[in-house]
Amino acid sequence: MVKKDRRWVKPLIIAVVVLAIIGLGYVAYLKIYDMLFGGAVAVSIQDVYTTLNAIKWPIIIALLVVVAAIVVSVVIRRQQSVAVVKLVRWQSVVASVIAVVAAFSVITLNIEYSLINKVMTGSSGLSAATKQTSQKLGEQITGEGIVLLKNEGDALPISTSTKLNVFGWGSTNATFGGTGSGSVDETTAVSLMEGLHNAGFKTNETLTKFYTDYRADRPSVGMMSVDWTVPQPTIEQYDKAGIFENAKEYSDTALVVISRSGGEGMDLPDKYSTESNYNKTQQGSDVVYSTQKDDIDSSKSYLELTNRETQMVGRVTKEFSNVYVVINSASPMELGWLDQYNSIKAAVWCGGASATGFNALGDVLSGTINPSGRLVDTYVYDLRSTPTFNNYGNFTYDNSTEITGSDKNVAKFVNYVEGIYVGYKYYETAAAEGTIDYDKTVQYPFGYGLSYTTFDQKIASFDRSGGKTTVKVKVTNTGDTAGKDVVELYFTPPYYNGGIEKASTNLLDFAKTKELKPGESQTVTISFNDEDLASYDDQNAKAYVLEHGDYTITLNSDSHTVLDSRSFTVGNDVIYDDAHDGKRSTDQVAATNQFDDARGDVTYLSRTDHFANYDEATAAPTNKTMSKDEMAVYTAKSTFDASDYDKGATMPTTGAKNGLTIQDMTGVDYNDAKWDKLLDQLTVDEMTDAVADGGFHMISLKSINSGESVDSDGPAGLSSNFNASMKGTAFPPAVMIASTWNKDLAKQRGKQVGVEGKELGITGWYGPAMNIHRSAFSGRNFEYYSEDGTMSGFMGGEEVAGATEEGMMTYVKHFALNDQETNRTNGLCTWTTEQSIREIYLKAFERAFKDGKSLAVMTSFNSIGARWAGSNSSLLQSVLRDEWGFHGAVETDAMDPLADFYMDLNRGIRTGLTHGLSMTGGDGLIANTDSAGTVTALRKAMHDNLYAVANSTAVHKDASMPVWAKAVIAADVVIALLLVGSEVLAVMRYRERKQAAAVTVNQIGQ
Repeated sequence: MVKKDRRWVKPLIIAVVVLAIIGLGYVAYLKIYDMLFGGAVAVSIQDVYTTLNAIKWPIIIALLVVVAAIVVSVVIRRQQSVAVVKLVRWQSVVASVIAVVAAFSVITLNIEYSLINKVMTGSSGLSAATKQTSQKLGEQITGEGIVLLKNEGDALPISTSTKLNVFGWGSTNATFGGTGSGSVDETTAVSLMEGLHNAGFKTNETLTKFYTDYRADRPSVGMMSVDWTVPQPTIEQYDKAGIFENAKEYSDTALVVISRSGGEGMDLPDKYSTESNYNKTQQGSDVVYSTQKDDIDSSKSYLELTNRETQMVGRVTKEFSNVYVVINSASPMELGWLDQYNSIKAAVWCGGASATGFNALGDVLSGTINPSGRLVDTYVYDLRSTPTFNNYGNFTYDNSTEITGSDKNVAKFVNYVEGIYVGYKYYETAAAEGTIDYDKTVQYPFGYGLSYTTFDQKIASFDRSGGKTTVKVKVTNTGDTAGKDVVELYFTPPYYNGGIEKASTNLLDFAKTKELKPGESQTVTISFNDEDLASYDDQNAKAYVLEHGDYTITLNSDSHTVLDSRSFTVGNDVIYDDAHDGKRSTDQVAATNQFDDARGDVTYLSRTDHFANYDEATAAPTNKTMSKDEMAVYTAKSTFDASDYDKGATMPTTGAKNGLTIQDMTGVDYNDAKWDKLLDQLTVDEMTDAVADGGFHMISLKSINSGESVDSDGPAGLSSNFNASMKGTAFPPAVMIASTWNKDLAKQRGKQVGVEGKELGITGWYGPAMNIHRSAFSGRNFEYYSEDGTMSGFMGGEEVAGATEEGMMTYVKHFALNDQETNRTNGLCTWTTEQSIREIYLKAFERAFKDGKSLAVMTSFNSIGARWAGSNSSLLQSVLRDEWGFHGAVETDAMDPLADFYMDLNRGIRTGLTHGLSMTGGDGLIANTDSAGTVTALRKAMHDNLYAVANSTAVHKDASMPVWAKAVIAADVVIALLLVGSEVLAVMRYRERKQAAAVTVNQIGQ
C-alpha cells in the first residue's frame, strides 16, 4: 500500500491559523487607528495607557507561553528521537497558537468588548435623499444666518459679472465652525472660493494660488496642540510676487476675507503673545501664538487684525476703491476698522457654514439671497473693556494643595463678577444709567442686521387678559426687493435702586417673517405670560418675583433701537412661591434658592447708584484663597463618604424573573409600579457595567432584552469617534443657526438630525450645546448659540424638540456654566449669583426640557461653586428633576484622566447622575457594589437611563450578540477544529516515525 504524503497538511494549517490571526489583527488595527485619529475628539494618550494596562495580563501570559514554547523547541534538539522532537515542537506551536487566540478572544469578547463593539458598529451611510435634504437645509440655514453688517450706498449685492480679487489667506481655508466635538467633516464640503464660483463669480486665480503656495493647511487648534497663527504673507512677499499690480489689472474690486478659528479645550488668546492669560494646552504642552514673529503683539488679542492683516487691509483699501469684507469668525471680533477706510463699502458676517453653506455666501453677495440674519452677540469696539475681561481665564488658588490634597491636582476658579449683566444686558443698562457713551462703546448691537430692502414694523394690537399678553406686529416690506425680517420683542421692567438686579433691556421673544414681496405685509403674533417678566430675587424672597410698577414692551430692530412700544402696570408684587402666589405655571414645584454656596466671597456688579461699584467688581481677583466654609462643600473623590448618602438604605431585589422587556416600557409613566418589576430583573453586575461604561453608548442588557444604544458627537453634525461609516451631514454651527432668528429652521434642523440618526443607527446625540457666550474669547462660541439665555433657550429648545420627536436622545450640554475651556478639567470652581445662574445660564437649558422634552443631558467638567456639576444635587435633582420635571439619562462629560481626581461616579449616582462617559470601559469606577446604598443608587440611575431608552429609537436595538463577536467565536471554533485535526495528524505522524525508527533499529541490529 502506498503511504500518503501528509507533510503539506501541517504547514497549511499553520499558514491558515497565522493568516487568520494576522487578518483579525489588521482589521482591529485599522478600526482602532480610525478611532484614535479619525474622530472629532482624539482619544487621549492616557486612555491608551489605561487600555493597555487593562489588557496586559492576557498579553503577558500569551507572550510567556510563546517564549516557553520557543525555549522548549530549542531544548528538545538534544533528544535523540526525531519523532519526539517533532511532536514536542508541534505542541509548542499549538500551545503558542492557543495562547495567542485565547488572549485575543479574552480581550475582544471580555475585557475590551465594549470598546471594540463601538469600533465595529457601523452603518451603510445616509440615503441620497436624506443627504440632499440635509444639505439643502444646511445651506438655507447658512443663507438666513449670514448678517449684513455694512452696506454704504447699496454697494451690495454685486453683479456676478464683477470679477473679484479675493484677499486674505482665510479665503482659501475658511472656517466652517471650530474643532473638537463640535467639528464637522470638511473634506468634501464646498469651500468659500467654490461658493463664490458656484454663485457665478470669477476670481483672480493668481491671487488664490499665491495664498495656497504660502500655506495650504490651517494651523491646528485642539486639545493636543494649539497654534494660533493667522497665516498671512508679508507686504514684502505681496510686492515681490507683484500681487497688487496683477490684481489691479484683473479688476477694480476686492473682497477681503478675515477668518478666525476656535475649538474644544482652549480659549482664544486675550493677548497675542506669551503674556496671554493661558499659555498651555489642555494636555499641558506650550501654546504657539504665531509662527510669524512680526505678528506677535501683546497689545492685541486674537480677535483683532494681526499686524500683517492690518498692513494687507491698509494696502488693499489704498489700491482699490471698491472693497467688500467677509468676517468668518464665530466669536465677535473688534471691527472698528471697517469704518476707518472709505473704500470699504460693505461687510457681511458669516461665522461658519454647512457642507454646502458657502454657496449661500456667494448667493448673498450676488443678491440671489437677501440677507436676513441678525447678530446673537454684542460687538464692541474694545474687547478689553468688557465687564468679564479681567475675570475670564486662568486663576489658581494659593491653597490648592490643601483643597485637593495633592500637589498634582490643582484647584482653579473663575468669578462671574458681572452677575446678570452679560452682553447687551450690561451695555443697554449702562447706557440707560448714563455710565457709558453707547455709540463709542458698541459698534453693532445684539440683534443687529441689515437687508437689501427696507421694512416697516409697528404694533398692530396689544391685548392683556388674565396675566397673558398677546402682541400682534404688522411687518411691511417698504423696499423694492423681496426679503425676510425679524420681529424682536424686548421688555423693560421697573428697577428700584438697590433692589433686585434688573437689566433695562431683556429679550422676550422673537419671530421671523416669511419672505415678503415689495409692498407685502404680514402680521406676526407673539404671546407671553406675566411670569415671563419676573426676576429672580436670590437675596430676599428667594423666588421669582414680578415686582409692582410699569413694564414696557418694546418692538426693536436690535437691542438698542426701539421701533414701537406699549406699557402696562403691575399693581402689587407677585411672588412665585408656596407662601404667596404659587409656583410659575411651567414649574413642577416652586423655584427657590439652591445655589447659595456658589456665591462665594465675591463682589458682584450692581446697578445700584448707576453701577457705582463697576471698578471694584470688575477688577481682577485679589482673593485667591478658598475659605474653610467653601472647602467644606468642595467635592472630589477624596472627600466622598458613602455614609453621608446611604443612611437607611435597604438592598433592592435583583435578578428576578418577571418576564418584562424594555419594549414593554415604551410610553409607561415614569412613576408606574411596572418599572419596579422591570428594575428587579437587573443584576448588580448589569447595573454596575451600564452605569460605569456609558461612553458613546448604553450597553446591552440581556435580562430585559435591551440592545446596545449608539451615542454620537457632535452638535454640528453626527460623527462617530469610532467608526467613519457613521457620519452625518455637516450642518452650520449653533451660532449660525441662532443668527437666523428662525425657530422653524432650528426645529427642522433638529428633526433632520433625528432622521439621519435613524438611518445611521445612532440613538443618542451629544448635542445641542447650550452654554453662553460669556466672553468673546471662549474657544467654543461657535458651538453655543448666543450671549443671551432667552435666545439660546428658544433655539435650543426647538432643535431638541425636532430631534426628540424623531426618537433621538438629545444629550443637551454642558449642564451647566461651562462657559470657558481654560481649566475645565481642573473642576473649575465657578462662583456666581443664583440670580445669574437662573436668569442667564440655566435659562438656556430650561426650554430644552420643558418644551423640547429632552430625554438626556450631559453635565459639565466644571464645578458650580465648589461642587462638581456632575454630583451637584441642587442642579441635577432640585432644579432639573423637581422643578423642571425631567426624567431621563444624565451623563458626565468625557471622563478625562486629568479630571479623575474629582469626577466621582460614586457620589454622582447618589446625587442625580446616571452614567459616566468612560472611554475605557469603566472598570473600577463604582465601588462597594455589595452595599445596599450603592445598589439602590445604581437602580435609581438605571430607572432614568432605561426610561430614556424605552422612549427613544434605542428601544428597537437588537440585544443579540453582534456579528463581529459571532465571527470571533466562529474563528475560535474553526481554529480549535484545525488544531484538533492537526493534533490527530501529529499523533499519527509521531507513531509513523516511531514505527519507522523501530524498523530501522531492527534492521541495523540484524
